[in-house]
Amino acid sequence: MKKKVVVAFSGGLDTSFTVMYLAKEKGYEVYAACANTGGFSEEQLKKNEENAYKLGATKYVTLDVTKEYYEKSLKYMVFGNVLRNGTYPISVSSERIFQALAIARYANEIGADAIAHGSTGAGNDQIRFDMTFLVLAPGVEIITLTRDMALSRQEEIDYLKEHGFEADFTKMKYSYNVGLWGTSICGGEILDSKQGLPEDAYLKQVTKTGSEQLSIEFKQGEVYAVNGEVFEDKIAAIQKIEEIGAAYGIGRDMHVGDTIIGIKGRVGFEAAAPMLIIAAHRFLEKYTLSKWQQYWKDQVANWYGMFLHESQYLEPVMRDIEAMLQESQRNVNGTAILELRPLSFSTVGVDSKDDLVKTKFGEYGEMQKGWTAEDAKGFIKVLSTPLRVYYTNHKEEEI
Repeated sequence: MKKKVVVAFSGGLDTSFTVMYLAKEKGYEVYAACANTGGFSEEQLKKNEENAYKLGATKYVTLDVTKEYYEKSLKYMVFGNVLRNGTYPISVSSERIFQALAIARYANEIGADAIAHGSTGAGNDQIRFDMTFLVLAPGVEIITLTRDMALSRQEEIDYLKEHGFEADFTKMKYSYNVGLWGTSICGGEILDSKQGLPEDAYLKQVTKTGSEQLSIEFKQGEVYAVNGEVFEDKIAAIQKIEEIGAAYGIGRDMHVGDTIIGIKGRVGFEAAAPMLIIAAHRFLEKYTLSKWQQYWKDQVANWYGMFLHESQYLEPVMRDIEAMLQESQRNVNGTAILELRPLSFSTVGVDSKDDLVKTKFGEYGEMQKGWTAEDAKGFIKVLSTPLRVYYTNHKEEEI
């Protein structure tokens, strides 16, 4: 009997080569599996299926894990306002984890002997795929032709053409990874640290002028309504916000960070929905959470984003952090209002029943109602006691 191999199939050059080579040269029964986390259109998925069979796959499947991706990752990144290095919404790395999880489950389901993916040896994705497969599909061989054979793009293209598969794999100036939580941009000016990206490098162009207000309503930290329109489907809500924000070119930036393998990496991105949702959510939390809730949530959320990026999603502490983030959202209810304009946005205000700014104890800078002037003076005197003690004993220290 032929051995079974599941190929994590994106439809790109590396995975197309992998499907054909394993089927023709190695005699595997190839199962091409496209794990969709929301970045593939119906047209792309249909084309992937057609090409997989042309390349020699025994079977093609689309594994739709978009909802799982939201429920087990994106939701918590919003709860934690997670931006890597304060900049990047962790688009690609979070996707890869859930693609790997889906592929591993499928390999176990069909009793595969091997799993193959198209990662090179120079990036983070090889670690995300390999680690997930080693943990969740133990004993299953991992095949990485592009990495192990040190193949060039041209070698792969030539092989496919020689065996009758024609496709446009011309190397473009930029490479893109389009996903539900943003689009990453690599290549071109990115490779030169002193340059930024030109307008035509972005897939979504600025089509709106002037300004408009965007209201995002949250219920227990999750997006509930956009401009008054209720969305039970959270994926649709994200897509709606992306549509609105992308028309202004919002969410463009450049991320520089440390890779898992130790080198520094640079990537451009456009991510209107993540940047708007996280900004609105953080703004609402300022009104509805105590200062210590905000402080400690920020600490664990930073670790959550770091672990997610560095292929540690399966680390048990991640479930503990998720529980803390979930519990912190019980009073994060209300609407945050943003002002959008080309290439930027600003916060306007919030409307929330849990607004802690609205209190019977007083209005900041205006009038106190929960204490007297004498109470305030006494409080300040007691608060200053440690400092007065110190400087009474160290008069020689000048500030």
